[in-house]
Amino acid sequence: MYNPWHGCHKKSEGCLNCYMFSFDKKRGIDSNIFRITKDFELPLKKNRAGKFKLESGSHVMMCLTSDFFLEEADCYRDKVWQMILQRQDVVFEIITKRVERINQCLPNNFKKLFKNVLINVTVENQIRADERLPILIDLDLPYKGVVASPLLEKIDIEKYLISGKIDKVTVGGENYQNARALDFSWVKDLARQCKKHNVEFEFYDTGRNFIKDGKSYIIPHSLGKIQAKKAQKLL
Repeated sequence: MYNPWHGCHKKSEGCLNCYMFSFDKKRGIDSNIFRITKDFELPLKKNRAGKFKLESGSHVMMCLTSDFFLEEADCYRDKVWQMILQRQDVVFEIITKRVERINQCLPNNFKKLFKNVLINVTVENQIRADERLPILIDLDLPYKGVVASPLLEKIDIEKYLISGKIDKVTVGGENYQNARALDFSWVKDLARQCKKHNVEFEFYDTGRNFIKDGKSYIIPHSLGKIQAKKAQKLL
């Protein structure tokens, strides 16, 4: 995990029960306040033995307590791009709701130089899929992922998958307080769409409230990923 900054602003329906806002509230922290973290320079930090703390070959999720393309980060992002460029031995994965800002925030020759960066766009419902995916497929990126999490309803994204420009679709449910339900039938339908168009698919987390064959289940957070992995075998 690599969080160069902390703080965000709720942007769409998927943000309603954001875990980061919930955790911050318990600690008396205003999640809307943007700040640089102590891990800002983590990609280049070394331990006492002189080795990188982010080991070669690592796959690192970025900005899980913010959005990498947040406006307040504009004056800091170039420094992060420079560090990522120096660490071609590490894969950095970004998930964003701010697809409309991606293009203006990329360094020159991004597709050629930053093959170690995976950019994913979230789509929690049909409205956001139709709003964000046309922008995503037009971007010149080495990798384009779709993260349907928390998936709040059945969605149809075949017209975007057929473009051949989406590399992977990942699906998950919502966790923690007031988690909204994820119906396995929605997951199966997305898996079918991906299979039809030869797009990689992953069901990574059931979420807390999971519906399967019309029956509701409460899944402990510690088991959500385990149960999703088992369920993927049925897809």
